[in-house]
Amino acid sequence: MSTNTMNRKDRMIKVLTPRIKSTKESFFLLKKNWLTNLAMYGVLLLILIAIIVPIVLPADIHVAQDTHPEFKLQPPSASHPFGTDYLGRDIFKRVLLGTRISLTTALLAVGLALLIGIPLGAVAGFYGGRIDELIMRITDIFLGFPPLLLAIAIAAFLGPNLRNAMIAIAAAWWPWYTRVVRGQAISMKERQFVKAAKAIGTPSRKIIFKHILPNCISPIIVQASMDIGGVILTIASLSFLGLGAQSPTPEWGLMVSTSRNYFLNAWWYSIFPGLAIFFTVLVFNLLGDGLREVLDPKTRKN
Repeated sequence: MSTNTMNRKDRMIKVLTPRIKSTKESFFLLKKNWLTNLAMYGVLLLILIAIIVPIVLPADIHVAQDTHPEFKLQPPSASHPFGTDYLGRDIFKRVLLGTRISLTTALLAVGLALLIGIPLGAVAGFYGGRIDELIMRITDIFLGFPPLLLAIAIAAFLGPNLRNAMIAIAAAWWPWYTRVVRGQAISMKERQFVKAAKAIGTPSRKIIFKHILPNCISPIIVQASMDIGGVILTIASLSFLGLGAQSPTPEWGLMVSTSRNYFLNAWWYSIFPGLAIFFTVLVFNLLGDGLREVLDPKTRKN
């Protein structure tokens, strides 16, 4: 083995060893919090349902074709654990199918917000000056509106469907990531390793993507994990208002919306989709709190 190869290997070991140690420490701290453990198992359960159920229960059958008006609005029973809706469809199956829709839409919306917010925040924080001023004033305009209200306005303008609802949510959420990354970038650009990279002529783009953004991962993960629950609730709200998923899509907010006329006579129609929303938002919020305690040095509990 050549000397250059050995030196390269030694440098990699020096770089990776503290990161591996930090990762192990983070997992250890996560396991100490029983509430976070429960949230992790809850998220894992939702992911398994989202992956497995659509394979076992084809959506095209149980959404549109599997209607039985003669069995409409039946209460929970052995054959229908969550009862049936106004078309005789099994609510239990539709709630399970809705898991994939809610999780996928929420992850895509948060991912799109990250794609917009992270580069803008990094550029604003690193370059400063007029670029920072321009980006932050645009960000302030978006932050001047409540996220739900802004999402409603954008979804109403684009048209009522799930894809437009996802775009509307991303447009309402990206400024938060811009502010988080900008703050981190301003702090990082004053560090000695960034100044050293500038001194040797490293291109600004390389400094941003190689030195600054990797050090912004922790706050981004915390913010995104806490936002998923809020995004799922916003998706359900848009569908409830008729601006998100459209019938016969088995989306939880839409199911709660269609159950309004039957609430007094069929309590199960709205209760079980509502509980699905509650459980999903709760486990993601608990997971976000746990990650914040572990990854944020200011709130870390040793």
